[in-house]
Parts: sequence; structure tokens; C-alpha cells
Amino acid sequence: MPQPSAPSAQVTAAEISRIAGVTRATVSNWRRRYDDFPDPSGGTESSPLYDLETVRAWLASRGHASAASPAEELRTTLRLSPPTADGGGTADLLLLVLAAARRTPEQLTAAAQLPDEELALRAERDAAGVADAVPSAGAVRFAGTDAAVLRALYVCVRDEGGPATLGVLAERELEESSASGAYGTPAPLADLLARLVPGTPVRVLDPACGSGTLLEAAARRGATELYGQDVLPVQARRSAVGLMLAAPEATVTVRAADSLRADAFPGLDADAVLCTPPFGVRDWGHDELAYDPRWAYGVPARAESELAWVQHALAHLTPGGHAVLVLPPATAGRASGRRVRAELVRSGALRAVLALPVGASVPFHVGLQIWILRRPEPGGAAGKSVLFVDTAETTTGAKTAGAKADARTGPRTRGGSRSASLDWERITAQALDAWHAFTRDPDAFEAEPGVARAVDVVDLLDETVDLTPTRLVRASRADVDPAKLAAEADATRRNLVEAAKSLVRAAGHDDWDPAGDSARQWRTATVSDLARGGALTVLRTVPEGTRGRADDDGGGDSGTGKGERGADAARPVFTGSDISRGSGPTGDPATVRTDTAPVIAAGDVLVRAVASGGGAMALVVGEAEAGALLGPHVHLFRPDPARLDAWFLAGFLGAEDNIAGASTGSTVLNVSPGRLRVPLLPLEEQQRYGEAFRRVHELRAEAQRATRLAEETALLLSGGLTGGQLLPSREASSRSARDEPSH
Repeated sequence: MPQPSAPSAQVTAAEISRIAGVTRATVSNWRRRYDDFPDPSGGTESSPLYDLETVRAWLASRGHASAASPAEELRTTLRLSPPTADGGGTADLLLLVLAAARRTPEQLTAAAQLPDEELALRAERDAAGVADAVPSAGAVRFAGTDAAVLRALYVCVRDEGGPATLGVLAERELEESSASGAYGTPAPLADLLARLVPGTPVRVLDPACGSGTLLEAAARRGATELYGQDVLPVQARRSAVGLMLAAPEATVTVRAADSLRADAFPGLDADAVLCTPPFGVRDWGHDELAYDPRWAYGVPARAESELAWVQHALAHLTPGGHAVLVLPPATAGRASGRRVRAELVRSGALRAVLALPVGASVPFHVGLQIWILRRPEPGGAAGKSVLFVDTAETTTGAKTAGAKADARTGPRTRGGSRSASLDWERITAQALDAWHAFTRDPDAFEAEPGVARAVDVVDLLDETVDLTPTRLVRASRADVDPAKLAAEADATRRNLVEAAKSLVRAAGHDDWDPAGDSARQWRTATVSDLARGGALTVLRTVPEGTRGRADDDGGGDSGTGKGERGADAARPVFTGSDISRGSGPTGDPATVRTDTAPVIAAGDVLVRAVASGGGAMALVVGEAEAGALLGPHVHLFRPDPARLDAWFLAGFLGAEDNIAGASTGSTVLNVSPGRLRVPLLPLEEQQRYGEAFRRVHELRAEAQRATRLAEETALLLSGGLTGGQLLPSREASSRSARDEPSH
């Protein structure tokens, strides 16, 4: 009996824009301008749906057929396809990502070209080979009807790597499961947490592992036994696969269950625990866990789930092991947690509390804290003091974190205010410098007024046991030397005057002519088309999951200058925040695989891979920055100078409309480099545009420098006046009196 034909797939206008690599407004314009644009095949008048194949045929006739990235193709195919043959949905496909990441690009290309039924059988065999590694994974069955998704998956792994493919699948599975509260920890914060653990821990646990970001950071620091647990099965599966991709040499064990109610590792003693537990959960098991042996420092109140997680972490440490947790600020001062906090301080288990700026992690409107704890050793002496650091502050005394920034460094995060793009290099340096100095000799720790201070235990054990860093470090501001502060304020003010003069010079270019009665129009090509034609090369940091595969995975070279890669561990790394601030490379080489990360050359164009926050999106590398390594979340474009001007390319690649048209996602916009568009202009005309873009870059850099110095000068002066170190000048007082109106 003949099988009924499958219903035609339908797409929204938003999906058409992503497939074509244009904005939604462009799709709306097409609908109005072109009579042959496909008619709606379903939906409603306000939300029409269009036949996918008809749309693709129309786009092909207009030259837009190949704009969608492999990840976007996979995302669209998943939405339009029915569940897999056994009804397992994207959970079955997670196994296939792990298996596919272990294949060469040639093997993946061959698999994607198989007939439907053979492809399904090949995918079943691949997934079965890794089924034992993933939590709650059963037998996987694929059929010929799954061929479209399987092909899209193999191509995505081949072209964008296992981690990117895993992200698309996990995003889809979270939608299918209706799970809420699943948020990733930003990579810079994860790296900071891992670096706060002294030494090189071998065995690391994350009892609320989510997507496994913290355990990946621990693996980069040398951990070889990774244990994770998460209440959401989708997150546990994603974490297991992601960790095996990122750290194939490590032993990975991940379980799906509630860590507080059903601890999957009751006998595990870890060298370190890293965790960002859920915040503000009242139904965490208070009643049934009232007599749990983990509560060595007191039974947490019903409103203190965070202190339950703190004690869970301590219970899983070897004596002398460290736990580093991200907690909400209320944990440090809430009255209901006073007794447990007092015991943590009195016993010496709490070693440090670090305040983060607003915007460091979800929830972005709250300034979170990092708690560092150490399980006391039997018979060991308890600590006499606790370290408090406020990384949300920049200049409050003689030691100014931003004072050494060069002329290209942009605005700093300060004063607990929300920053569109946090200066993670500064935050990390402040935290690590203070913590390392404290661990070397707590008794000799020298306070940094307004930034870091070691407080005696006896001074903390008052009626509130308030452990809020901002309150405690500000108490040391009176120790600032008035002469030292006055000298620093004067030096910063002089730098501000010079920066203001440079800004005036940069703003002096006034030769900007109008294009005419209407905006200029031009033909464009996608980066993918330009790369195929040899006009440029797209480089990237090879994903961790491609370890052992060929260097060239179809997305361009993995780097240059591989002859002397042993020295790369000392090279700085270009990060997304470096681009947004217009600074030189400041990233940590430990965050990338230095043996395969591309080496940046003068004339390269760098574009941030995540289009969130403020600041510049693109940057042209100069001679001073050449030789640095390409960091994560950064796309590198290497133009042929005989065909493309670097500044012209950077100006158009970083344009707001271009970035919007090439981005996917809702909260976080990920830029697909192949979908970015570049005007097709003669080289001489490119160079004129390039010079204009270079002047715009200079103007932005000087404005950022002047803004930073103005803020630092104002903070130093206002802090000195209110702290008693500075006095208003008599001249200013006399002038004010002269200007006072008479009555």
C-alpha cells in the first residue's frame, strides 16, 4: 500500500530571514516589492507560513540559497522534522554528536551523502558505539524519515564542530521539555572560578552542572576526573556529551537527579567543588533533610537553600580541598542564615567572599558573589581572618586597577553599575591577585583600600554576621595616604587633559559628504561566497571536540605559524571583550588550545562571535598585536590585500544591520560569519571607505579613553573628598563666594 506523502514543511518570515541571511525587515520588503514572492501556504494573516521548498527555490533564483550556516540549517530542520523513529527526539541525536565528532571531515561528508535508509543505519551504529557514556541513554533507532536531520547534523559537526552542534540540539531539547531556569555560566566567570582553586585538582565535582561549563574550565586547568549532577536530564546529557568533546582524555561521570535530595555520589571526596547552584529555591527538601549528616555547620533555614548547597559542597571535599560557589548577595546578610554563616566563619571553612559587578551572570541585574571555602583538616588550625574583595570597584585608593591601561583601552566597569561589556581581565586580575596574596600569608595580607581587605574572624562574629564585601572593604578607605591619593588624582587628571586634546583632534575630520537624494545601493556577496572565491580566509579556534581530527575541518585553516607552537603558551589571547574595548590582546592562554589556535597577523579582521553588549564589533589587527592567539567566541577574517581592504572589510562586517542579519538567538545573538555581507566595490573605492572607517575607529578609541579617564578622575576626587584625604581648594571657595548673588 503506498505511503501518504509527508506534509510540506512550512516556515515563518523570521526563519526565511535566517535562511537568507537578511533582516526580517528585508523579508517584509521582498513581500511588498516582488510579485513572484511565494504566497502564504498556511498560518494567519498576521503570522503567515510559507512552503519551505518554494521559498528555497525563490531564494536560489535571487542568489540567497547558501546564506544559512550549518547550525542554522540544523536548527530549522529540527523544527520542521517529526520526532526520530523511536520517538526519542533530540535526546537520541546527542549521542550521534559525540560519535560524529570522532570522525574525520571526509568520513562525515561520505555519511551525509548516503541514501536515506543507509544513512539511518550508519547513524544507529555510530550512536550505539557511545550509548554507555551518556546518562539515561537507551537504544537508539533511526529511519529513512530522519535523513534530513541526520544529514544536517553530520554537516554541522563537520563545518562548525561538535560543541556548536551540541548547543543547537540542547537548545531544541530544552524547548521540547519545557524546562525553565537553565542558564549557562559565562565562560570568563567559569575560568575565574576554576583558577581560584589552589593547585591542580584531579577530581572535581559540580553538583548543579547544567551544560558543564565549570567542569570544562576545570579540565582546561588540568582536572582529569570530572563528576557532574543535574536535576534536568537534558542538561545532564548535554553536560556528559560536551565534556567528552572538550576533554576526551578525562574520565567523565554525569548523573541526572536532584543533588540535595538524591546525591548520586554519596561516597565521593573531591579535590575541588565548583558550582553555580539554583538561587531562591524554597522547596529544596528542608523537611525531609532536617537530620542530614551534611549539615555540619547547622541546619539551613527553609529560605536558605544556598547554604544547603554550600554545606553539600563541603561534605564532598577531601580535608584541605576547596569549594568555589557563585551565590546571590542576600546569602551574605540574610538574618535567617546568621547561625550557619557564623559557624562557617568560626570553623575556618569560609576563606573568602568576592563581590562581582552587576551583569556578571544570570540574573544580570544582581551583583553576585563568589564564596571560596575550604574543608578544615582534622587537628589543623582554623583561619584567623577572611578575605573580602569588591571587584565591582575600580578606583578607590592609591592602587587603581585601570591606571595602567593603554590609550586604546575602553571604559571600565565600576561602582557596581551594570556594564554592557564587563572588563573580565580586570575582574580576574583583581580577584586572583588578592586571593593569591592572601593564601600565601593571610597574616601579612596588605589591604587594598576599597578593593580588598582581610577581616579578623572575631570582628565578623557580631549580631548580624554580615559578610557583604562592599561594606567590609569600604571600611578600609580611611587608611589611604592623602599625599599618595592627591598625586594619583593629579596624574590621572593630567592624562585626562591629554586625552581630551586627542579626542578633539580625532573629531576634527569634517569631510563627510552626503550621498545624494537617496542612500547609495550596491551589490553584495556573503563571506561564504568571498571565501569560496579566495578573496578572504575565515579562521577560528578549533573546537576542543575536534582533537585528533584533521586541522582543516572545512571552515578554513586552523591557524598559521605552527612550526614553533611550543612558545604559544606565553602568547596573549585576543578575546571578544578586547574587541569591544578596542584594546590589545589580554586573554589568558589557558582558555584556548595553544597547539591549534590560529596565530593572528597584521591586517587580520576580528569580529566578535556574540553580538551582545556595547562597544565595537570588529577590529583590524595592527603590527603591535600581531602574533597573539585567537581566543574563543571571535571570528578571524584574513583578506587578500590585492582584493579586499582590511579597514573597508572591518567597517562593513561590524555594521549593526549586517550583524543583525547574520545573527541567531534571542537573549544571546550568535554571529554566523558566513552570512555576513560585503559590498562588491573596486579596491580603490574600498580604500577610500577604509580610510573613513579607520578615522571612525580612532574617534571611538579616543572617546573611550577620555571617558575612562574622566570616570577615574571623578572617582578619585569624590572619594578623596568624602574620605577626608582631599580638601577643596581655597581658590575654588573664593570663586564660589564671588559668584554668589547678593541679596
